[in-house]
Amino acid sequence: MSGNVSGTSGAGEAGVAEEGVPEEGAGVDLGRVRQLWHLLEPLHAVLYYAPEAFEEASALGYGIEERWPSYFPYRAAPLGAVGSRRAASAFYSFSPRMVDEHIKSAWRTASPEQVLAARERAVDRAYRAILGDSVTGPELAEAAALARRAAEAANTAGRQLAAANAELTWPEAPHLQLWHAATILREHRGDGHLAALLVAGLDPVESLVSFAAIGAASVERFESRGWSPEEWTAARDRLIVRGLVDKDGIATDAGRELRRQVEHHTDRLAADPWRSLGPDAVTRLADLLGEFWVAVLSSGLLPSETTLGIGKV
Repeated sequence: MSGNVSGTSGAGEAGVAEEGVPEEGAGVDLGRVRQLWHLLEPLHAVLYYAPEAFEEASALGYGIEERWPSYFPYRAAPLGAVGSRRAASAFYSFSPRMVDEHIKSAWRTASPEQVLAARERAVDRAYRAILGDSVTGPELAEAAALARRAAEAANTAGRQLAAANAELTWPEAPHLQLWHAATILREHRGDGHLAALLVAGLDPVESLVSFAAIGAASVERFESRGWSPEEWTAARDRLIVRGLVDKDGIATDAGRELRRQVEHHTDRLAADPWRSLGPDAVTRLADLLGEFWVAVLSSGLLPSETTLGIGKV
């Protein structure tokens, strides 16, 4: 990763490719890396929205009036009975208060082992409901095998959520292997994204304010991360001082360039698993995933706007 993410002129500098041009030796186009994230993220996110997941969470004793009481233990369980401070570090852009609210009681409700078993049951049921007969089809099995190869090739050093998920035992069923691979790969990318944000000098709330400033999602959508209006305003003011947003919270040219560099470095840091597959296998996987991506989006379970900016970055 380049050591200069925070500058305003990344294209052409040492270690950074010209826009749209694969970096020398990368072996995989960075646009393809981002496309695979777009394809895999909905397959992972089913866990946080499917009714089957809420039913499994409720059976453990978690509240289901909103998604957060189950989201935090479902996502944090691979880390073990982690405390609020470590969970907030891993989740980064969530307010520590919000993390503490849900994590401090999570492991009194159910153990991480119980949560992991529940999330596997939830994904099994949800995938069968959404994908139907495709769950046992050859295309899904092939996609699962390719995604698993990429996930097993992911270097998880310095990536706590990716490493924790990679350490879990692989399930036997192909559709569960696909979900598990998607989870490792999205957490691998996410952990790398946090590194890019840190190098860019964007703290947790600044990362959201700067992202909203380029139109990745509405400010109202980002409010779901638990920051107070005062914290949001203070972060915006800090970014104004840096010349990254204007007084209305809209990104300046420098702010847009900084966010472009953050996403570019995130793609670079996420490329290794796909490089291991080679371009032909990567293209084949992208083709195979299209059917399942469409099925998940067509289910209506996922929100049309998310804080991840998929489809906008």
